[in-house]
Amino acid sequence: MLSYSQTGQLTRLMDRIIEPLRQDAAIEVHVEPLRPVKPFPYPWKFFRFLDAFPESAHMVPPPMAPLSLDGSEDFDLVILPYQVWFLAPSQPITGFLKCEVAKRLLAGKPVVTVIACRNMWMLAQDKMHQMIEACGARLVDNVVLVDPSPTMVTLVTTPLWLLTGKRDLVPGAPPAGVDEASIAAARRFGLALRDALREGRERGTAPLLAGLGAVNADPHLLFSEKVATRSFFVWGKLLRAVGEPGQARRVPFLMLYVTFLIAMILTVVPISLLIQALLRPFMRGRFAALKQRYEAPSGSGRERMSLYGQ
Repeated sequence: MLSYSQTGQLTRLMDRIIEPLRQDAAIEVHVEPLRPVKPFPYPWKFFRFLDAFPESAHMVPPPMAPLSLDGSEDFDLVILPYQVWFLAPSQPITGFLKCEVAKRLLAGKPVVTVIACRNMWMLAQDKMHQMIEACGARLVDNVVLVDPSPTMVTLVTTPLWLLTGKRDLVPGAPPAGVDEASIAAARRFGLALRDALREGRERGTAPLLAGLGAVNADPHLLFSEKVATRSFFVWGKLLRAVGEPGQARRVPFLMLYVTFLIAMILTVVPISLLIQALLRPFMRGRFAALKQRYEAPSGSGRERMSLYGQ
Protein backbone atom coordinates (compact mmCIF):
# COMPACT_ATOMS: atom_id res chain seq x y z
CA MET A 1 0.00 0.00 0.00
CA LEU A 2 1.29 3.45 -0.94
CA SER A 3 -0.42 6.24 0.92
CA TYR A 4 -0.40 9.90 1.91
CA SER A 5 -2.75 11.25 4.58
CA GLN A 6 -2.76 14.89 5.53
CA THR A 7 -5.37 15.01 8.29
CA GLY A 8 -4.88 11.42 9.44
CA GLN A 9 -8.39 10.37 8.42
CA LEU A 10 -7.20 8.35 5.43
CA THR A 11 -4.62 6.59 7.62
CA ARG A 12 -7.30 5.53 10.11
CA LEU A 13 -9.50 4.29 7.28
CA MET A 14 -6.68 2.28 5.73
CA ASP A 15 -5.68 0.82 9.09
CA ARG A 16 -9.17 -0.66 9.29
CA ILE A 17 -9.01 -2.04 5.76
CA ILE A 18 -5.58 -3.65 5.96
CA GLU A 19 -6.00 -4.97 9.52
CA PRO A 20 -7.34 -8.38 8.33
CA LEU A 21 -4.44 -8.63 5.86
CA ARG A 22 -1.89 -7.96 8.57
CA GLN A 23 -3.49 -10.58 10.80
CA ASP A 24 -3.05 -13.30 8.17
CA ALA A 25 0.40 -14.90 8.52
CA ALA A 26 0.32 -15.97 4.88
CA ILE A 27 0.00 -12.37 3.63
CA GLU A 28 2.88 -9.92 3.75
CA VAL A 29 1.77 -6.28 3.88
CA HIS A 30 4.11 -3.46 2.94
CA VAL A 31 2.99 0.09 3.75
CA GLU A 32 4.94 2.80 1.97
CA PRO A 33 4.33 6.42 3.04
CA LEU A 34 4.50 9.04 0.31
CA ARG A 35 6.50 12.06 1.49
CA PRO A 36 6.73 15.36 -0.41
CA VAL A 37 10.15 17.00 -0.09
CA LYS A 38 8.38 20.13 1.17
CA PRO A 39 5.64 18.90 3.53
CA PHE A 40 2.12 20.25 3.06
CA PRO A 41 0.90 21.85 6.30
CA TYR A 42 -1.99 20.72 8.45
CA PRO A 43 -3.87 22.74 9.42
CA TRP A 44 -3.36 24.76 6.28
CA LYS A 45 -2.62 28.46 6.29
CA PHE A 46 -5.25 30.24 4.20
CA PHE A 47 -3.03 31.38 1.34
CA ARG A 48 -0.97 28.18 1.42
CA PHE A 49 -4.23 26.26 0.93
CA LEU A 50 -5.29 28.39 -2.04
CA ASP A 51 -1.79 28.33 -3.47
CA ALA A 52 -2.01 24.55 -3.83
CA PHE A 53 -4.87 24.60 -6.32
CA PRO A 54 -3.04 25.57 -9.55
CA GLU A 55 -0.60 22.66 -9.33
CA SER A 56 -3.32 20.31 -8.10
CA ALA A 57 -5.67 21.20 -10.96
CA HIS A 58 -2.87 20.84 -13.53
CA MET A 59 -1.61 17.65 -11.85
CA VAL A 60 1.93 18.98 -11.53
CA PRO A 61 3.87 16.49 -9.38
CA PRO A 62 5.67 18.00 -6.38
CA PRO A 63 9.23 16.92 -5.59
CA MET A 64 8.95 13.69 -3.63
CA ALA A 65 11.31 12.07 -1.14
CA PRO A 66 12.81 8.78 -2.37
CA LEU A 67 10.84 5.61 -1.64
CA SER A 68 12.25 2.59 0.12
CA LEU A 69 11.17 0.68 -3.02
CA ASP A 70 13.08 0.67 -6.31
CA GLY A 71 10.34 -0.80 -8.51
CA SER A 72 11.78 -4.29 -8.78
CA GLU A 73 9.49 -5.60 -6.02
CA ASP A 74 6.82 -8.06 -7.11
CA PHE A 75 3.57 -7.43 -5.23
CA ASP A 76 0.41 -9.43 -5.89
CA LEU A 77 -1.88 -6.45 -5.25
CA VAL A 78 -1.33 -2.70 -4.86
CA ILE A 79 -3.65 -0.48 -2.81
CA LEU A 80 -3.61 3.24 -3.61
CA PRO A 81 -5.68 5.32 -1.16
CA TYR A 82 -5.92 9.02 -1.90
CA GLN A 83 -7.58 12.31 -1.06
CA VAL A 84 -9.18 14.65 -3.58
CA TRP A 85 -7.57 18.08 -3.80
CA PHE A 86 -9.42 20.66 -5.88
CA LEU A 87 -11.24 17.87 -7.76
CA ALA A 88 -8.02 16.08 -8.68
CA PRO A 89 -5.94 13.40 -6.94
CA SER A 90 -3.82 14.93 -4.19
CA GLN A 91 -0.42 16.21 -5.23
CA PRO A 92 1.54 13.51 -3.34
CA ILE A 93 -0.31 10.64 -5.05
CA THR A 94 0.17 12.38 -8.41
CA GLY A 95 3.84 12.80 -7.55
CA PHE A 96 4.13 9.06 -7.00
CA LEU A 97 2.20 7.95 -10.09
CA LYS A 98 4.26 10.19 -12.36
CA CYS A 99 7.64 8.91 -11.16
CA GLU A 100 9.65 6.19 -12.86
CA VAL A 101 9.52 3.88 -9.82
CA ALA A 102 5.72 3.80 -10.06
CA LYS A 103 5.87 2.65 -13.67
CA ARG A 104 8.18 -0.23 -12.77
CA LEU A 105 6.31 -1.11 -9.59
CA LEU A 106 2.78 -1.07 -11.02
CA ALA A 107 3.35 -2.54 -14.48
CA GLY A 108 0.94 -5.43 -14.93
CA LYS A 109 -0.35 -5.23 -11.35
CA PRO A 110 -3.96 -5.16 -10.10
CA VAL A 111 -4.71 -1.93 -8.25
CA VAL A 112 -7.38 -1.04 -5.70
CA THR A 113 -8.06 2.66 -5.16
CA VAL A 114 -9.63 3.99 -1.95
CA ILE A 115 -11.01 7.53 -1.79
CA ALA A 116 -11.91 9.50 1.34
CA CYS A 117 -13.25 12.94 0.47
CA ARG A 118 -16.00 15.54 0.80
CA ASN A 119 -18.39 14.32 -1.89
CA MET A 120 -17.05 15.24 -5.34
CA TRP A 121 -14.63 12.59 -6.59
CA MET A 122 -15.79 11.33 -10.00
CA LEU A 123 -13.54 13.44 -12.25
CA ALA A 124 -10.62 12.86 -9.88
CA GLN A 125 -11.10 9.12 -10.29
CA ASP A 126 -11.11 9.52 -14.07
CA LYS A 127 -7.68 11.18 -13.77
CA MET A 128 -6.49 8.55 -11.32
CA HIS A 129 -7.60 5.77 -13.67
CA GLN A 130 -5.67 7.37 -16.54
CA MET A 131 -2.47 7.60 -14.48
CA ILE A 132 -2.81 3.98 -13.34
CA GLU A 133 -3.24 2.82 -16.95
CA ALA A 134 -0.25 4.96 -17.98
CA CYS A 135 1.82 2.90 -15.52
CA GLY A 136 0.63 -0.29 -17.19
CA ALA A 137 -1.52 -1.34 -14.23
CA ARG A 138 -5.19 -2.32 -14.17
CA LEU A 139 -7.83 -0.95 -11.82
CA VAL A 140 -9.74 -3.87 -10.28
CA ASP A 141 -11.65 -2.06 -7.52
CA ASN A 142 -12.54 1.37 -6.21
CA VAL A 143 -13.82 2.17 -2.72
CA VAL A 144 -15.28 5.61 -1.96
CA LEU A 145 -16.18 6.97 1.46
CA VAL A 146 -17.58 10.50 1.60
CA ASP A 147 -18.77 13.05 4.13
CA PRO A 148 -22.49 12.21 4.60
CA SER A 149 -23.56 15.84 5.21
CA PRO A 150 -25.45 17.84 2.53
CA THR A 151 -23.33 19.51 -0.14
CA MET A 152 -23.95 23.09 1.02
CA VAL A 153 -23.03 22.12 4.60
CA THR A 154 -19.74 20.50 3.59
CA LEU A 155 -18.80 23.62 1.61
CA VAL A 156 -18.45 25.27 5.03
CA THR A 157 -17.39 22.47 7.36
CA THR A 158 -14.64 20.98 5.17
CA PRO A 159 -12.61 24.19 4.60
CA LEU A 160 -12.94 25.06 8.30
CA TRP A 161 -11.58 21.64 9.21
CA LEU A 162 -8.60 21.99 6.88
CA LEU A 163 -7.83 25.54 8.02
CA THR A 164 -8.25 24.99 11.77
CA GLY A 165 -7.73 21.27 12.34
CA LYS A 166 -11.14 21.11 14.06
CA ARG A 167 -13.99 19.06 12.60
CA ASP A 168 -16.89 20.37 14.70
CA LEU A 169 -16.79 24.16 14.51
CA VAL A 170 -20.26 24.60 12.96
CA PRO A 171 -23.03 24.34 15.59
CA GLY A 172 -25.68 21.80 14.68
CA ALA A 173 -23.66 20.30 11.81
CA PRO A 174 -22.09 16.83 11.99
CA PRO A 175 -18.28 16.70 12.26
CA ALA A 176 -16.56 17.26 8.93
CA GLY A 177 -15.20 14.27 7.09
CA VAL A 178 -16.13 10.61 6.74
CA ASP A 179 -18.19 9.48 9.74
CA GLU A 180 -16.64 7.10 12.25
CA ALA A 181 -19.20 4.36 11.66
CA SER A 182 -18.26 4.18 7.97
CA ILE A 183 -14.57 4.01 8.83
CA ALA A 184 -15.17 1.19 11.31
CA ALA A 185 -17.31 -0.74 8.80
CA ALA A 186 -14.60 -0.46 6.13
CA ARG A 187 -12.94 -3.51 7.67
CA ARG A 188 -15.19 -5.60 5.41
CA PHE A 189 -13.08 -4.59 2.42
CA GLY A 190 -9.96 -5.94 4.09
CA LEU A 191 -11.70 -9.20 4.89
CA ALA A 192 -12.80 -9.55 1.27
CA LEU A 193 -9.30 -8.75 -0.03
CA ARG A 194 -7.83 -11.32 2.37
CA ASP A 195 -10.17 -14.01 1.03
CA ALA A 196 -9.47 -13.01 -2.57
CA LEU A 197 -5.70 -13.22 -2.04
CA ARG A 198 -6.04 -16.61 -0.39
CA GLU A 199 -7.81 -17.86 -3.51
CA GLY A 200 -5.60 -16.08 -6.04
CA ARG A 201 -8.52 -14.11 -7.47
CA GLU A 202 -6.41 -10.95 -7.82
CA ARG A 203 -4.96 -12.57 -10.95
CA GLY A 204 -8.37 -12.52 -12.64
CA THR A 205 -10.33 -9.69 -14.18
CA ALA A 206 -13.38 -9.61 -11.88
CA PRO A 207 -13.59 -7.02 -9.07
CA LEU A 208 -12.71 -8.34 -5.63
CA LEU A 209 -15.03 -6.03 -3.67
CA ALA A 210 -18.30 -6.37 -5.60
CA GLY A 211 -21.41 -6.72 -3.46
CA LEU A 212 -19.94 -4.81 -0.52
CA GLY A 213 -21.36 -1.34 -1.11
CA ALA A 214 -17.94 -0.06 -2.15
CA VAL A 215 -19.12 3.07 -3.94
CA ASN A 216 -22.32 5.06 -4.31
CA ALA A 217 -21.95 7.63 -7.09
CA ASP A 218 -24.19 10.69 -7.25
CA PRO A 219 -24.23 11.71 -10.93
CA HIS A 220 -26.24 14.83 -10.10
CA LEU A 221 -23.00 16.36 -8.77
CA LEU A 222 -21.16 15.80 -12.03
CA PHE A 223 -22.20 19.09 -13.63
CA SER A 224 -20.92 21.04 -10.62
CA GLU A 225 -17.70 19.02 -10.76
CA LYS A 226 -17.18 19.88 -14.41
CA VAL A 227 -17.81 23.60 -13.88
CA ALA A 228 -15.49 23.75 -10.86
CA THR A 229 -12.80 21.65 -12.58
CA ARG A 230 -12.83 23.98 -15.57
CA SER A 231 -12.57 26.97 -13.22
CA PHE A 232 -9.62 25.46 -11.34
CA PHE A 233 -7.85 24.65 -14.60
CA VAL A 234 -8.30 28.09 -16.23
CA TRP A 235 -7.44 30.09 -13.11
CA GLY A 236 -4.67 27.66 -12.29
CA LYS A 237 -3.10 28.28 -15.69
CA LEU A 238 -3.17 32.04 -15.00
CA LEU A 239 -1.64 31.65 -11.55
CA ARG A 240 1.09 29.34 -12.81
CA ALA A 241 1.96 31.96 -15.41
CA VAL A 242 2.16 34.62 -12.68
CA GLY A 243 4.68 32.77 -10.53
CA GLU A 244 5.80 29.65 -8.71
CA PRO A 245 4.08 28.22 -5.61
CA GLY A 246 4.76 30.36 -2.56
CA GLN A 247 5.69 33.51 -4.47
CA ALA A 248 4.10 36.73 -3.18
CA ARG A 249 3.06 37.87 -6.64
CA ARG A 250 0.45 35.14 -6.69
CA VAL A 251 -1.41 36.61 -3.68
CA PRO A 252 -3.42 39.37 -5.46
CA PHE A 253 -4.60 36.87 -8.07
CA LEU A 254 -5.49 34.37 -5.35
CA MET A 255 -7.63 37.03 -3.67
CA LEU A 256 -9.33 37.72 -6.99
CA TYR A 257 -9.97 34.02 -7.42
CA VAL A 258 -11.45 33.74 -3.90
CA THR A 259 -13.98 36.41 -4.83
CA PHE A 260 -14.84 34.54 -8.01
CA LEU A 261 -15.06 31.21 -6.17
CA ILE A 262 -17.42 32.52 -3.49
CA ALA A 263 -19.65 34.04 -6.16
CA MET A 264 -19.68 30.72 -8.03
CA ILE A 265 -20.56 28.76 -4.87
CA LEU A 266 -23.41 31.13 -4.07
CA THR A 267 -24.81 31.15 -7.59
CA VAL A 268 -23.66 28.40 -9.94
CA VAL A 269 -23.84 25.49 -7.49
CA PRO A 270 -27.41 26.17 -6.22
CA ILE A 271 -28.62 26.99 -9.72
CA SER A 272 -27.11 23.82 -11.19
CA LEU A 273 -28.67 21.70 -8.44
CA LEU A 274 -32.06 23.38 -9.06
CA ILE A 275 -31.85 22.87 -12.81
CA GLN A 276 -30.93 19.23 -12.36
CA ALA A 277 -33.81 18.74 -9.93
CA LEU A 278 -36.21 20.15 -12.54
CA LEU A 279 -34.73 18.05 -15.33
CA ARG A 280 -34.38 14.87 -13.29
CA PRO A 281 -37.63 13.27 -14.54
CA PHE A 282 -36.40 13.71 -18.14
CA MET A 283 -32.83 12.54 -17.55
CA ARG A 284 -33.30 9.37 -15.54
CA GLY A 285 -31.71 7.22 -18.23
CA ARG A 286 -28.69 9.53 -18.54
CA PHE A 287 -28.19 9.70 -14.77
CA ALA A 288 -28.56 5.93 -14.46
CA ALA A 289 -25.85 5.40 -17.10
CA LEU A 290 -23.51 7.86 -15.37
CA LYS A 291 -24.12 6.22 -12.02
CA GLN A 292 -23.26 2.81 -13.43
CA ARG A 293 -20.12 4.16 -15.09
CA TYR A 294 -18.72 5.85 -11.99
CA GLU A 295 -19.58 2.99 -9.68
CA ALA A 296 -17.52 0.59 -11.78
CA PRO A 297 -15.73 -1.68 -11.23
CA SER A 298 -16.80 -2.49 -7.65
CA GLY A 299 -20.39 -1.23 -7.72
CA SER A 300 -22.89 -0.22 -5.07
CA GLY A 301 -24.50 -3.66 -4.65
CA ARG A 302 -24.62 -5.05 -1.12
CA GLU A 303 -25.44 -8.69 -1.73
CA ARG A 304 -22.25 -9.95 -0.04
CA MET A 305 -22.47 -7.77 3.07
CA SER A 306 -23.72 -10.61 5.28
CA LEU A 307 -20.56 -12.60 4.55
CA TYR A 308 -18.52 -10.07 6.46
CA GLY A 309 -20.76 -9.31 9.41
CA GLN A 310 -22.49 -6.24 7.97
